[in-house]
Order: sequence, then C-alpha cells, then structure tokens
Amino acid sequence: MHAIVFFAFTSAGTVLGMAAYGAENDKFAVYYSDRAPPERFNSYQLLVLDRIHHPPLSSLTENGKTLLGYISLGEIEETSPYFSTLKANGLVLQENKNWKGSYFIDIRKPLWQKIVIEEIIPRVLQDGFDGVFFDTLDSPLELERKNPGKYAGMSDAAVHFIEGVRMHYPSIKIMLNRSYAILPRVAPDIDMALGESIIGEYDFNKKAYVRVKESLYLEQVQRLQDAKRSNPALKIYTLDYADTNDHKAIADIYRLERANGFTPYVASVGLDELVDEPNL
Repeated sequence: MHAIVFFAFTSAGTVLGMAAYGAENDKFAVYYSDRAPPERFNSYQLLVLDRIHHPPLSSLTENGKTLLGYISLGEIEETSPYFSTLKANGLVLQENKNWKGSYFIDIRKPLWQKIVIEEIIPRVLQDGFDGVFFDTLDSPLELERKNPGKYAGMSDAAVHFIEGVRMHYPSIKIMLNRSYAILPRVAPDIDMALGESIIGEYDFNKKAYVRVKESLYLEQVQRLQDAKRSNPALKIYTLDYADTNDHKAIADIYRLERANGFTPYVASVGLDELVDEPNL
C-alpha cells in the first residue's frame, strides 16, 4: 500500500491560493449505515446519508444538522425497485466492473428523470432530508467520452437533468459528486460540489488505498476551484479514502484539502463507519 503524502503544489492555478473561502471549522461526513448512534454526529454540520439505511433523522434535524439523501443518477442496482422498469424500457446499459450488480443508465431517455423528480426525490424529502446528494453521474458522461458516436448526448442530458431538478425543487439543497465535464454548466443550479478521491483513493485491482497521481490531483483541484470562481456561492467539499489506521496520512489530507479551500472528509471506501479527523 502506498502512503498518502502531503502535497504542496503551487502550479495549476496556484492550488494553495484559495484558502480564503475554505471552511476551517465546518465538518461534514458521508455515512451509509444505520449503526452509529445520533450522538456520534454531534460535531458534524452536514451529513450525506444513505436514504434507506441511516440513523434516525429526527434527532439529527433537531440538533441543526443539514441532511442530504443519497441518489444514484447514473447507475442503478439490480435490487432497486425501478431496475425492471428501466431494463424493460432499454435504459439499463453495461455493468460497473468495480461494483457488481450496479449498471449504467441511459440518462438520455426521459423516463429516469421523470422517476427521480416525481417519485424518488419526494420520498427523500418526506423522510426528513433537507436535500439530495447526486452520485454516479460520471458513469454516463464517461460512456460518451469513450464512445461519442454511440453515446452522444449524455452530457447534455446530464445538464438538463440537474436543471430539471432545480426547476421542480427551487429551495432544496443539492450536492453533486464530481461530474467535472458538466460542472461549469450546472454550477448555478447546485449548492454544493463534491470532489471524490482528490488525494486518496481505493484501488480495486490492488485492493489497497493509494495516492492519486499528481496530474489528476492538480486537474481536479483546478476544476473545483474554477467552479467556485464561476459561482462564488458554491460550496466545495472533498471525500478522500485512506487506511483508517494511518492517522498521519488522514491528517495530511485534511490539511491539504483545507489549504485548497475545500471542506474535507476522509473515510474507508465502504463509507459504513464514521471516521473522525485525527487530533495530531
């Protein structure tokens, strides 16, 4: 396993020059389980939670937490109640090689957008969430990048998807994960952008936590900072992965992400345990 080290790059638009808008004292977490008791979240202001398996929402809301419910926009699992409907209508594409049982969705067809806007989001809000966290939109965007002939229009469909959600729900909180290819276009319609695996990631082939390549690190920081410049109200968060026993590596990631002007969280790849920032 590669150690995750503290970068100090100053190229690519001066990645250390944006700390002025960083939220030094803000804390957020991404947690997809229901095992942790509500009091474990006392120090966090923003929580991204699984919309099915999560701690009691009422106690978290009473303590002033902002809660976002997870929604996968670009992929669907075989266990989803909507899987058979999407498959019957030709929206289910290839399987994600890293996540068995999860399939890419053809978001160019309006059926999925209709289901998300008219069925899934209302249920998330009725359950007590303040907004939504949109994940996996990178998957259809990557299909278009690799095969623009076959998958042309995925990017435009993704933009229209986000715009459609905002039009129907003008006041909810929306966080979008990655989706760098369309981020400049949708930045005005979202409240928060998440950069996942900026510094530390999990290598599924090596089955180990590894450091992100320097060039990719710099590219992602630049894209997120550019999005912030285009929409000063946009809040930038990061989610990195590391060995939870390597407290120094985790602390280094926190320091760097804050220096970049971001609000960080570091966890294990399963996101099923709440990992507190080391006090080093």
